[in-house]
This record gives sequence, structure tokens and C-alpha cells, in this order.
Amino acid sequence: MRIWGAGGILVAGLGLAGCRTEPPVGFVGTEISQDTTETLLYPVFLVDTATAGRYRQEGLNFRQAGDMEGAIAALKIAAALDPQNPDSHVILGWTQHLAGSRAAAAKTLQTALRQDDDYVPALNALGIVYLVDGQLDAAVATHTRAAELKPDNEIAHYNLSLAYERLAQFDQAISHGQTATELEPGNPHPWVALALAYWSSGDQVQAEANYWQALRLDGRYTSQGYLDHLEQAGFSRDQIDATGEIWALIQ
Repeated sequence: MRIWGAGGILVAGLGLAGCRTEPPVGFVGTEISQDTTETLLYPVFLVDTATAGRYRQEGLNFRQAGDMEGAIAALKIAAALDPQNPDSHVILGWTQHLAGSRAAAAKTLQTALRQDDDYVPALNALGIVYLVDGQLDAAVATHTRAAELKPDNEIAHYNLSLAYERLAQFDQAISHGQTATELEPGNPHPWVALALAYWSSGDQVQAEANYWQALRLDGRYTSQGYLDHLEQAGFSRDQIDATGEIWALIQ
């Protein structure tokens, strides 16, 4: 038997769906890997590393000029055009951090670590974001991993010194502060961090000695106004105030 529609068009036969009940087809779940997901989101034909490089440079130029909004916009385009390059995400994440967008920065840097979970620049940057945000346990875990991967990583040791001082684990703060000064003796920041660690531990003599070493490298640490600059170097407000106490004692 055939059923004809208007104009003589064949529309159904006795055995077609709708004329009999078909058994239901069961749903089969499929787990898609992160790599496959990212390939679907960013197919190869959309990747343009050359254009991404130009946008990265433009973003850095904006950042240098103090235009953080323009920098972030350009760097987002660079990351979209070269999504499998962890550097794209590290530069964007660090710029977001400098602009004060710590949650966005952490998310971007975690994206870089999904590309390579042992990528030290991403670990360094994410550890600093955690430190400034007061997530001290996360900061310690992240910087510890970075130091394990690269033992001469002065950034990790310096920030571990600051994090452990805030956690009142002064032996650890001193140990990492000493390592940071050995790895980067010409930078005053590790010497100030080490002075602070000794100060908090109750060792006034070593606090003064290490602060004097920082002053030999940069005499501006005699100014309270300049001490406020330490906030950009990962110091908390309480740590800056304690550093001022060291200077007040030795002047």
C-alpha cells in the first residue's frame, strides 16, 4: 500500500517510520580528551603563528605605554591565533595580573599549564598571582614545583621566601631567601626579603646586615616612599611596614 500526497508525490509506505514503532536506540557516552576538545575549538586551519606574533608584539608595546586595556585585547587575539603556544597565555596572563585582574590571570596561566604542566615561566607567573592574592599554600606549592624543575630559579626561591615569611615558617623563609641572594646577588629585592625573614624570626643582627647589603645595591631603600614600591615586587602591606621598621632601626 502506498500513500500519495498532494500533486501525486509519494510520502509514505506501510513500512516507514511513523507507521510502526522502532525500538529505542540507547545513548552511548563518549569521553573526549582535552587535546581533542582544544583541536575542535581551534582547528589547525585557524592557527596563524605569524599574525599571532605580530599581535603579541603589539600587546607588549601597549603594555609598555601603560595601555593595559589595549595590551590585553591584542594579547587575547594572539592567544586565540596561537592557542597551543604556552607563551601566548603566559604573556596574556601576566599582563592581566599587572592590570589587577588576578582571577582572569590565574585562569589564563592555568591554560598555559594545560599545554605543558612543567612549563616553568607559567608556574613562576601563577605562583606570583597566588602570592599577591594571599593564596599562600597555592603559592608555595606552585613555586616549589617551579624550583624542583629548575633549581637555579631565583624567582621561585625569592617568592617562596616571601610566602613562608607570611606563613610564619621562618626557617624556610630564610633558607629560600639565602638561595635567592646567591642566585641573583645584584638584585636588592632578595636581600630585602632575606632581611625581613631574619627580622620576623627575631634575628635583628642578620636583618640589619642583609638590609645594608640591599642599600649598597640601591640607596633608594632609605625612603619610605620607595619602600611602597615593594608591593610591585610581591611584598604584602604588612611586609612593607615591617621592612620600614628595619630601616628605622638602622638609620
